[in-house]
Amino acid sequence: MEQQKQKDKGPKMPRFNMSWFYILAIASLALFWMTDGMKEPMQKIQTETTYTEFKVLVDSGYASRIVVDKTHGSLKMYVKAENIRDVFKKGADQVGNEPYLNVEYGSIENLEKFIDSEREKGKFSGKLSFEHPAENGFLTSLIYNLLPIFLIVAVWMFFMRRMGSGGGAGFGGGIFNVGKSKAQMYEKGGDLGITFKDVAGQAGAKQEMQEIVDFLKNPKKYTELGGKIPKGALLVGPPGTGKTLLAKAVAGEAGVPFFSMSGSDFVEMFVGVGASRVRDLFDKAKSKAPCIIFIDEIDAVGRARSKNPAMGGNDERENTLNALLTEMDGFGTNSGIITLAATNRADMLDSALLRAGRFDRQIHVDLPDLNERKEVFMVHLKPLKLDESLDIDFLARQTPGFSGADIANVCNEAALIAARHNREKVGKQDFLDAVDRIIGGLEKKTKVMTESEKRSIAIHEAGHATISWFTEFANPLVKVSIVPRGQALGAAWYLPEERVLQTKEAMLDEMCSLLGGRAAEELFIGHISTGAMNDLERTTKQAYGMIAYAGMGEKLPNVCYYNNSEYSFQRPYSETTAKIMDDEVLKMINEQYERAKQILTEHKDGHAQLAQLLVEREVIFAEDVEKIFGKRPWTSRAEELLEAQMRADAERMAEERERQLEAKAQESESSDSESSDNDSSDNNSSENNS
Repeated sequence: MEQQKQKDKGPKMPRFNMSWFYILAIASLALFWMTDGMKEPMQKIQTETTYTEFKVLVDSGYASRIVVDKTHGSLKMYVKAENIRDVFKKGADQVGNEPYLNVEYGSIENLEKFIDSEREKGKFSGKLSFEHPAENGFLTSLIYNLLPIFLIVAVWMFFMRRMGSGGGAGFGGGIFNVGKSKAQMYEKGGDLGITFKDVAGQAGAKQEMQEIVDFLKNPKKYTELGGKIPKGALLVGPPGTGKTLLAKAVAGEAGVPFFSMSGSDFVEMFVGVGASRVRDLFDKAKSKAPCIIFIDEIDAVGRARSKNPAMGGNDERENTLNALLTEMDGFGTNSGIITLAATNRADMLDSALLRAGRFDRQIHVDLPDLNERKEVFMVHLKPLKLDESLDIDFLARQTPGFSGADIANVCNEAALIAARHNREKVGKQDFLDAVDRIIGGLEKKTKVMTESEKRSIAIHEAGHATISWFTEFANPLVKVSIVPRGQALGAAWYLPEERVLQTKEAMLDEMCSLLGGRAAEELFIGHISTGAMNDLERTTKQAYGMIAYAGMGEKLPNVCYYNNSEYSFQRPYSETTAKIMDDEVLKMINEQYERAKQILTEHKDGHAQLAQLLVEREVIFAEDVEKIFGKRPWTSRAEELLEAQMRADAERMAEERERQLEAKAQESESSDSESSDNDSSDNNSSENNS
């Protein structure tokens, strides 16, 4: 392993690729052929002419030499350099240095007499020669013309044969292997180096997956009792919750061959390729059984098939799905092949794929709760140099709704922020800044705002804070900021309670809190702005969800119009019902808007102080709001935890200050004792001297 690491640390040389050699050879041959064919025209331009014109040109003194070919009954008359333009109407740079004319003559005796008479007249003083072509001239010419073609064809055939043999360096296995599976195989799942210890939280999902590992390790334990090994398990959950990590952990724990590929690897533009790859994948798996097949993002190939034949036709995706259904239901019950798949869109999958016998289990991998987030933090905090005062419980409470991938991102961002500020350890403030960075976006310190805009944003955010402080079920406030982040000009951070069920009263309080910013603008500025666009969007979606899905409307109580059909082109309610929904939503939003204005009117003085404090500080915390409005009338569990954390932080800071004071006192005492010792030693020395 150490030698391998040393090799990896060395400079990485580019890998030799035979395909580049083939391309270079073909290009060189083509270039040679083209340039060789261009040499003759550039040096000797030939033009056909008649014997009469030939006699006129010779009589004019334009011929430099004449070469006679008795075999073909033709001759070549080379033109003098000074007469090139007169004959060809072009310069030497265009026709070459020795251009000639091709002439067919009738009788060699007449030609010789004509040349002799021209010599006597002094019109032709050049050389008259005769060509004697070799016997193999035709063969040489044929080889010269056809050899490049044969070479190119031979190289191309060799190239295609290499591609078809599965090698095809640099070309993904070759066009003749397009129907082969692209699954990445690990001969031993343990080579991945991932076990259940690397998966934090998800206790229920890990228990389900542990049984699959037991099936693979000791199948007789279950088959002796008459049980059958499950054929497949489908991991369902939001992105970033660790579905792929769980599959790799199963392979690592079981120590069996592991085939991994994405659902999109089955999809290809060629007809029949996807089904061929499915068959090839399962053929390879049967030869390696017992083993695990893992298909990530299976919704790419397993979507529900269309019920309308005119829509799909010969759909390649449906053919691939049919092949997958056949293969999953085709092998024996004790073959030892278990198919794992992961998706975050289980509602889109075909019902035939989800039935028992194919995916016997659906394992839900949900977002981690408070305790599970703490476990995830423990995993990702191991490589970091942490401050001793860091409270992991506080970090877990500050990240509600975060997935495992989000928490890993928080830890990484915190380390980067600490390094940016030249800190030796990662502290609490670094993690808070990292959470703000991920939720709100990058802080825009260079964004220029006028005083009126800044005050308008402060009034808006103070409206949110005021409403949330005086509504019972609103989330507890953590801090309010008017520092621009991402697309937001300001934001209010809350510590939401993780409720399993949401009541109508809690949802209305949240809606009222969202409308508090727009209500504050109308009351205390006199006009409204576009700053509440995101608040209005969230409010409208929540209101429609309450009316159309949760059955919380006054005119449409206890009715759910949720439609999960992918290929339905009409709403499951009439136009009259849609009009009632719109009216109910508008009424609900307007009622909460008036309620928000009423609360702000009752506490307008406190709101004004809060807005002014925001303008001055730009960021305020819950304790600042408590100084203005007093203690919140309703205390939730989350607020109790937040207050306990604040008290613990205050006690810790007080203890740290006491330790610093004691350390300073001890240093002063030690310095005083040293000075007194020095004085006594000086006195003793003076007495001795006396």
